[in-house]
Amino acid sequence: MAEFIPEISITEFRKLKVPELKRLQSCEVTSDGEYLFTFVNGGIDSSGYLRTQTEYGAQIANAVSGETLEEILETVMV
Repeated sequence: MAEFIPEISITEFRKLKVPELKRLQSCEVTSDGEYLFTFVNGGIDSSGYLRTQTEYGAQIANAVSGETLEEILETVMV
């Protein structure tokens, strides 16, 4: 887990509405103590730098691993 950003459970994260999410600090989202993902609040990023860098990182990650939502749902339905 990260040292400098807070941790929040997926249960608590899912309870938040959009206005609350816009106010939330960036944090790590976990389930039963296991890391799921990092929520990054880009609200202070007026230049778009953070979004561009996040998009770039996500493209690299998607090229290496992961499945699309359709692929996951297809597996569940079989």
